Amino acid sequence: MSVKDFMTAELITVPSDTKIFDAVDLMKKYDIHRLPVVDQDQLVGLITEGTIQEALPSKATSLSVHEVNYLLNKTVVADVMIKDVKIVAPDAELEDAIYLMRQNKINVLPVLDGKRLVGIITNNDIFDAFLKLTGYHEGGTRLQLKILEDKKGVLASVAQLLADNDFSILNLVVDHQVDATILEIHLQSKEADKIKQLLTANGYDVRRAVVTNPS
Repeated sequence: MSVKDFMTAELITVPSDTKIFDAVDLMKKYDIHRLPVVDQDQLVGLITEGTIQEALPSKATSLSVHEVNYLLNKTVVADVMIKDVKIVAPDAELEDAIYLMRQNKINVLPVLDGKRLVGIITNNDIFDAFLKLTGYHEGGTRLQLKILEDKKGVLASVAQLLADNDFSILNLVVDHQVDATILEIHLQSKEADKIKQLLTANGYDVRRAVVTNPS
C-alpha cells in the first residue's frame, strides 16, 4: 500500500501572492480545507482554514469593520501560509504517511515526486483507504478468532479449512495482543452461523461472527 494509491492527484493550488479572500473563495468553491502554495512549479507552503482563521483579527479588536477589511484585502497567502511543510513521496508506504502525520499532529501531507507536486494525502483519504482495505462496502461475514497459541501454520490451517468448505476470504487482519492473537477475517459468504459452527467444531475460539451488508 503506497501513498500514490490513495492520494488525491487532482489538485487546486494557489501562488503565494494570492489574496486571502480569493483563497477562501477557492476553498468554498471546491469544498476543500487546504491549498498547496506553488510558485514557479515549486511547493513553497500550505494554507489551511486554520491558518486563515488565525490570521483574522480577534472579535475583541478595536479596529473598525472598514479597517479590518482593508487589512485583510492587503493580506496575501504568503503572509499566513505554513512554510515548514512536511511532505511525503508517492512511493512511500501508506503507514509511513500515517506515522508522519501522527508524529507531527497534522492532517495533510503534500506528495512530492522529487521536487514536483503530484498529489496530496489527507486524514480523510486514509480513512477511505481503511474502509477499502477492510472491505467495508462489500458485505459478507466478519469473523473474529482468538488464538492462544500463535504457532507457525495457524493462518494456513484456518485458510485451508475455510477453503475446503468453499468459504472465500476477502481480507484478513492479524492483531497481536499481550495474551493472544486475534484474527479478524472478512468472508464473502453470509452464512455466519455455519462458518462459526465449522470453526468451533475444529477447535477454534470464535469470539464473533456477524453478517454485514454492503454500504
